[in-house]
Amino acid sequence: QLQLAESGGGLVQPGGSLRLSCAASGFSLDDHIIGWFRQGPGKEREFVASISWNSGRTNYADSAKGRFTISRDNVKTTVYLQMNSLKPEDTAVYYCAARPITTTSYDYWGQGTQVTVSA
Repeated sequence: QLQLAESGGGLVQPGGSLRLSCAASGFSLDDHIIGWFRQGPGKEREFVASISWNSGRTNYADSAKGRFTISRDNVKTTVYLQMNSLKPEDTAVYYCAARPITTTSYDYWGQGTQVTVSA
């Protein structure tokens, strides 16, 4: 069974950067879409970015465009989310998730990693 594990969260000052990692194990990511989501305090979970494992095609939420970059390492079976120019409103628990390209539902989720942007 596919397992996802996020890491890389922490406390960062506004304007700073963090790189989150999502390591996959137990299953091939071929024909899957890997997404990053986040849930801030008192907010609903929202989509941040996604990447197609096969093609590398990416998709971003408007809030992430120009500041965040999603990428993959085929050898390490890991997806990254590079976050630059962080703002306090980026504070959230960040989750990675995976779904087959033939579906719209993310079936596999990691445990999440906390990102706090504060001075």
